Amino acid sequence: MNAIDIGKYLSELRKYYKITQDELANRMGVTRQAVSKWETGTAVPDIELLVQLSELYGISINDIVKADLTRIKFQKELVFPGKEKQEKNVFVIGCGRWGTFIAWYLDKIGHRVSLYGRAESATMQRLMETGKNEYLSLPDSLELTTSMEGLEKADYIVISVGAQKLREVAMQLAAQQVKDKIVVLCMKGIEIETGRRLSQVASDELNHSNHIAVWLGPGHVQEFYRGVPNCMVIDSNEELVKDELIRSFSSELIRFYYGTDLIGNEIGAAAKNVIGIAAGMLEGFDLSSLKGALMARGTSEIARLIVAMGGNAGTVYGLCHLGDYEATLFSEHSHNLSFGKSFVQGKEYGELAEGYYTVQAIRKLGKAYGVELPICEAVYQIVHEGKEPQSMLRRLFDRSLKNEFV
Repeated sequence: MNAIDIGKYLSELRKYYKITQDELANRMGVTRQAVSKWETGTAVPDIELLVQLSELYGISINDIVKADLTRIKFQKELVFPGKEKQEKNVFVIGCGRWGTFIAWYLDKIGHRVSLYGRAESATMQRLMETGKNEYLSLPDSLELTTSMEGLEKADYIVISVGAQKLREVAMQLAAQQVKDKIVVLCMKGIEIETGRRLSQVASDELNHSNHIAVWLGPGHVQEFYRGVPNCMVIDSNEELVKDELIRSFSSELIRFYYGTDLIGNEIGAAAKNVIGIAAGMLEGFDLSSLKGALMARGTSEIARLIVAMGGNAGTVYGLCHLGDYEATLFSEHSHNLSFGKSFVQGKEYGELAEGYYTVQAIRKLGKAYGVELPICEAVYQIVHEGKEPQSMLRRLFDRSLKNEFV
């Protein structure tokens, strides 16, 4: 263990995340002089401080002791929620459950937020009349609007609409000559007609000067509104865009992680809604004990599709897919779970279950890339072709014997 090398490592790590010695000292509960001594190699943090640094930076103590500078570029998890944020103008498009929550959240953490909805939307009319929906109440500081005129002053444009409506919204933004904006997509799905990921759909229509990012991961409005924290992901093809958004959007309520695989994150996030419908079907038949098998096989088949499309198999085990299973396969707030359960019980379900549409696109992608997707295929045949649910699900779990990891 070389104190000078460790000092250089800690110095570069701190600079990488653009934090000062004072900020680090405050977070660690030490003096700035102590931090300075670490970085010059005149002192080494004791074991308790090394543990704190390890947790703070999301790296192992072993990495700190090895002081391997080449690994720094892979450490993309750090956020200082307490660090002062620069106030931004945010224009949120979509006044549904999630879009309204995002507007509420971004206003809560100190941004200037406008929430847009169509004038003819009953949901928007209710918000403008009462300032609330069935999930939350909006503060007076948040602007409600049915006009897109505010786009010009926006630093960030956040979109939360049904996945199949994204191209239409992107075309509207293009007609408004939106340029040089960071556009954040806060929905999960794949365009049915083209099989394109949502970041691709936005890029197809928007001016090339705009920067596209996605905001994905687990969480329900009801839980966030009552103060229950969760972890989510922001991903983009542009590292600086991820850096800026994570610093601007993070708080004690939502801890954001840096996505490192845009393909895997988008496909994984979309596909988990399909697995959620399958879980609801199992619940409807009182077969919830099979959810464990569903989770194991679901991650396996979606990983195969991600790899075939050029992504990383490991992404499926992150927040975009497996990390979202609790909220989608078990929570009473999950629309996809409720839809699947209602469907097999012959009941109507009036809310949007994005997996109903996504399964059509996933099935097309599976065929296009030559990937076998038995769970997605079963869900598709049940909800879109009218196949008998019990026999389809029984067949799914009675498939021929083979190695578990094949």
